[in-house]
Amino acid sequence: MDTIQIKDKRFKTFIPEADILKEVARVANEINHDLEGENPLFLSVLNGSFMFTADLMKHLTIPCEISFVKLASYAGTASTGKVKELVGLNEDISGRTVVIVEDIVDTGLTMQRLLETLKARNPKEIRIATLLVKPDKLQVDLDINYVAMNIPNDFIVGYGLDYDGFGRNYRDIYTVVE
Repeated sequence: MDTIQIKDKRFKTFIPEADILKEVARVANEINHDLEGENPLFLSVLNGSFMFTADLMKHLTIPCEISFVKLASYAGTASTGKVKELVGLNEDISGRTVVIVEDIVDTGLTMQRLLETLKARNPKEIRIATLLVKPDKLQVDLDINYVAMNIPNDFIVGYGLDYDGFGRNYRDIYTVVE
């Protein structure tokens, strides 16, 4: 599909699935290399990162565990900058390597809050793996270890990313048509 309609907005193909999967495999290979001999806990941030997490895990060859956490900072097409409480982390991360798996980092405020919350639980180290980064929108200095793709500051949907809850199911990533 070249274009899709979600609610009041029209979107066009921005990143085809084949390009996404190629970059996900590259990121997984970097993680396999960097964390060889570790037993990291991957923390997938729901809802947006579920597709990225699933495809990433298929390419990991190191011993690892996965857990899912939920927090929210989005309303409609813009970040609210406010993070709701972290839900779902039942594992003891003390002394462990944790890899946060995120769909997109734009302002970085959500990630900064999540890092603060996790650091209070005394992990050995925290790494960040994200599908997408909007470098021009970052408001905080983050050490993002694994980035599949940098993108411009456009609103996007698909491959787990949504517009008011819709559009997560598309294989490609779409950008809004103004």
